[in-house]
Amino acid sequence: MPNIIESLFVLTLVSVLMLVLNYCAKIISIAAAYKAKLLCSGVFISHRNPEAVVHEDLEAEDLAYFRLVTPQVDFIKQSASASLFGLSKRTAIYKPDLGCFLVYGDKPINDASLQPIPHESGFNTSQLNSHDSHHTMDVTTQNHLDSVLDWAFAEPDSKHKRRTRAVVILLDGKIVAERYAPGFDQNMPLPGWSMAKSVINALVGVLVGQGKLDLDAPAPVPIWQGIDDPRREITLNYLMLMTSGLEFIEKSNNPLYDLTKMLLTTPNAYAYAASKTLRAKPGSHWHYASGNTNIISRIIRDTLGEEGYRRFPLEALFEPVGMENAKFEADASGTFVGSSFLYATARDWAKFGQLYLQDGVWEGNRILPEGWVSYSTTPTLESNGRYGAHFWLECEPKKVRDGTERPLPPGAFHAMGYEGQCVSMLPSHQLVVVRLGLTRKTDVWRQDKFLNRILDAIAVSE
Repeated sequence: MPNIIESLFVLTLVSVLMLVLNYCAKIISIAAAYKAKLLCSGVFISHRNPEAVVHEDLEAEDLAYFRLVTPQVDFIKQSASASLFGLSKRTAIYKPDLGCFLVYGDKPINDASLQPIPHESGFNTSQLNSHDSHHTMDVTTQNHLDSVLDWAFAEPDSKHKRRTRAVVILLDGKIVAERYAPGFDQNMPLPGWSMAKSVINALVGVLVGQGKLDLDAPAPVPIWQGIDDPRREITLNYLMLMTSGLEFIEKSNNPLYDLTKMLLTTPNAYAYAASKTLRAKPGSHWHYASGNTNIISRIIRDTLGEEGYRRFPLEALFEPVGMENAKFEADASGTFVGSSFLYATARDWAKFGQLYLQDGVWEGNRILPEGWVSYSTTPTLESNGRYGAHFWLECEPKKVRDGTERPLPPGAFHAMGYEGQCVSMLPSHQLVVVRLGLTRKTDVWRQDKFLNRILDAIAVSE
């Protein structure tokens, strides 16, 4: 009997040890993928110094354990790699049309997809980049705005930093304040994270306006078309409103949840998201999930075909609005990761916000169909008024909603992303506010307080 008990104990111990080792291996691989991907984008898209990206971004605060994962940049191959003592090595490579994407196997994307698409650039940059694009403010108001920017870039908590890197404030379509942290400037594209979802909103809007997509039609996802598959009821509109009903764990605090696995462990974000089963009847339950957006991104690709798809963000949105440095990044399947991977400058984001503030019209040209901004900013009932169609309608914490703190003016809406990225549109004041940064602790940056301080500063001149 003792021998049997000892054997069972040993088997149990070995099993537990194997589970722990397997878990650790997955964590290390994900950490290496994160570091390789973000380092590649930081160097080859933002054109930052590799050491700065590593130390200022990838090893900040709770990411300190990433120091065990060693990065390396290959400027000849335009790639970045990371590994733990040579183990679990992950590599991301840069391609001009596709941004940086993680490699899976020897051939991450077919050769045709790797070839640059010939394109003649015709950026229209006049609205914000011309000599008269800055709004003339009285000295008192300007001093108040400068004080607000001082607040935005201040670091009151040395352990949990704001790391504000760029701010652009537009009033009546003109810049009234702009500032950058040391090492950053108006020409540097920075990650927008989930603000990319709002850009996908714009691309869908263009295609709906052209009659190429129908919001109320069933989403054209092949694996959902089985006669007994309940996912056949999911429409494009449900995906836009985050009411698809798909099972998807969005939380980023566990590297083995769906969000991280989709972005860092699979070559095809769309396939990962589309394979999920239903957790609720389509249209009945609001659940914010990045998988919805990557399914939409693939629907756009299938609608346009390969060459048209890769040109589409440029021709339909970035060039007409003058978002000169905006770049979507693809996954290894060649589909843009519309949920998370878009780099753009603060001024690019300001133009995007101004487009929505102007009801989708830019310099007299209608970019988004009539009524699209209204659709995008109409509260989804299931979200308790917090969300529209790939735009947030609130950025305030619960205590503001409870009435214990000052709320924002009615009608405000926002594109929001991880680590405190935000483009806020306040139609009541014809105001667009862009804040880019790297805030690891969510409550360290309060966009609502920032906006109210700006409103107070502007009120001085009214």
